[in-house]
Amino acid sequence: MSRTPGSPRPLLNSRLSGFGTTIFAEMSALAAKTGALNLGQGFPDTDGPEEVREAAVRAIRDGRGNQYPPGPGVPELREAVAEHQHRFYGHLGLSYDPETEVLVTAGATEALAAALLALLEPGDEVIALEPYYDSYAAGIAMAGGRRVPVTLRPAEDGYHLDLDELRDAVTPRTRLILLNSPHNPTGSVLTETELRAVAELCTEHDLLAVTDEVYEHLVYSGSHLPLASLPGMRERTVTISSAGKTWSVTGWKVGWVTSTPELVTAVRSAKQFLTYVSAGPFQYAVAEALRLPDAYYHDLRDDLRAKRDLLSRGLADAGFRVFPSAGTYFVTTDIRPLGESDGPAFCLALPERCGVVAVPNQVFYDHAEEGAPYVRFAFCKQREVLEEASERLLALG
Repeated sequence: MSRTPGSPRPLLNSRLSGFGTTIFAEMSALAAKTGALNLGQGFPDTDGPEEVREAAVRAIRDGRGNQYPPGPGVPELREAVAEHQHRFYGHLGLSYDPETEVLVTAGATEALAAALLALLEPGDEVIALEPYYDSYAAGIAMAGGRRVPVTLRPAEDGYHLDLDELRDAVTPRTRLILLNSPHNPTGSVLTETELRAVAELCTEHDLLAVTDEVYEHLVYSGSHLPLASLPGMRERTVTISSAGKTWSVTGWKVGWVTSTPELVTAVRSAKQFLTYVSAGPFQYAVAEALRLPDAYYHDLRDDLRAKRDLLSRGLADAGFRVFPSAGTYFVTTDIRPLGESDGPAFCLALPERCGVVAVPNQVFYDHAEEGAPYVRFAFCKQREVLEEASERLLALG
């Protein structure tokens, strides 16, 4: 883009010129300003397990991690990640070497950014399922890539992927598919048929896959199926997860990558110049968290499933059309039964109307018109908060 001689050059580079403050920061600030119940941003309002928090305190007191930890992550955490993958997905043929196939990152967000920076050349195309988490678009832009959205569309049983649209999106410029399942913001979980179609496309066209699986333990019916477990995918998939959602420690920002030695080395090459290392004492605590007994994971799912059902009923009673949430912290609604169609305007007015904050899904779409009437609510809150929010939302009727 040309500029008039003598005019000031924009301070923000052109790749990021379309990205302002994230919608999560905006809506959380609105909740704080109005005193509304914050069902917008996806963070729990209770802390993680006491034994995990105590492990972090113990690590600090014992002087473990207070200085720079090893670049790939502390050995204890890398070993725990490898054990976790084998524990939950070994029956699917997945296992990883903690020395060469595990990388610790500053949350899943850094893992995603590092993977995109490492694997993309300027002009490469990235297929992403919209609506998508906002950091995907920014990460692709920072890497000089071009995002190609394939839209998930709602039905009575939730959101689904149009496999024909997915196939049509592949071009000679396609480098990788960026996948998120369980999916934020829709709450959908891709079916085995959908995942196998993605795998077949990747192997047929020699594509890489980057998978965001931070909600892997929050699947409310059935179980999580990692893309890397499907034929031909382990050697071409960068799998990303983190501690924040599963153990309610979103502020710790501890994530990890599992993949082949070659792909992990590539991602580490970018990651080392982003944060270098992070969260030293918390890494030791997350290693202990990963080894909690199966009962912890079962109880977590049961608790969040009940909270999902509670909020979904409250939203339906208030007049929303509620789409089933098969996973994650979130339930997506359609506001048109309430006589509304502009999601952003609805969410901005909602705190004053009834004291609740939500997030408009439209900000997660390239095709803005597709997401206009949809609004996301988070149910990872205390039961009494969800009950109060449900009462307040009745005022919309």
